Amino acid sequence: MLLVIDIGNTRIKAAVFEQYTLLDFVVSERIEVQNDIDFFLKNFKIDSVILSSVSNFEYKKLFFPESIKVVIVDNSSKMPFSNFYKTPKTLGIDRMVLAAGAVLQFPKKNRLVIDAGTCITYDFIDENDNYFGGAISPGLKLRYEALNNYTANLPLLRLESPEKVIGNSTNSAIHSGVVNGVIYEIDGFITNFINQNKNFTIILTGGDTDFLAKRLKSTIFANSNFLLESLAHLYQYTK
Repeated sequence: MLLVIDIGNTRIKAAVFEQYTLLDFVVSERIEVQNDIDFFLKNFKIDSVILSSVSNFEYKKLFFPESIKVVIVDNSSKMPFSNFYKTPKTLGIDRMVLAAGAVLQFPKKNRLVIDAGTCITYDFIDENDNYFGGAISPGLKLRYEALNNYTANLPLLRLESPEKVIGNSTNSAIHSGVVNGVIYEIDGFITNFINQNKNFTIILTGGDTDFLAKRLKSTIFANSNFLLESLAHLYQYTK
C-alpha cells in the first residue's frame, strides 16, 4: 500500500491508497503529523511513501522504517508533461503535482486545474501534455485577513455566504466583496478558457472546493482530494 503525504501552506494531508483507490485519509496540524503517520504504519501494510511539500516544514525529520521506500517530489522529479514555464525552478510543487494528475487522469484533453486553498492557482495543460503556466491570486481566507490587516477599522470575519450582492452593512459588504469577488474571478478564468479551447476538462480542488463548487456557473469536476489522488497516480507513473 502507498502512503501519500501533502504538506501545504497551512495543513498537512495524508492518505493511504491501494493502487488508485483511496482507503483512508486525515488532515493534520503540523505538530500532529508524525502521530498520524504512525497510525497509518500500524494499521496498514505500507510499503511506499510519496511526499510533496510547498512549505518550509522539515519533512526530513519525519520517521519511516528503513524497509519503506520514500519518494520526495521536487522540481527535478520526472513529470508526464513538457514544462514550458519560463521559471521552472520557481514553479510550486503542488502545481506540478496537480498538472501531472490532470494529465494522467484526463488524457488527451485541454485541462484547467483550479486549486482553491490559501492561494487560488490556475494551471493550464493542453491536450498534447504541454504545461504553460497559469495564475495565482489570494484565496478566500487571505482576502478576509488582508482587509483586516491593511485597514484601520474593518473587522476580521470568517467565511460566510453573502445573502445579496449589495451588502447593507460593513460585515455583509465584506462577505459580498470577498466571496463574490472570488466567484466572479473563477468564472471569468473559466469563461476565457472555454472560449479558447475545445475538448476540455475543468478541475476544481483545494480546501474551499465544496463551498465554491455549488456557486460557480460552469460545469466542473470538483474533487477536494485531487492532489492526493494526483500523488498516487504520479507514484505509479514514476514506477
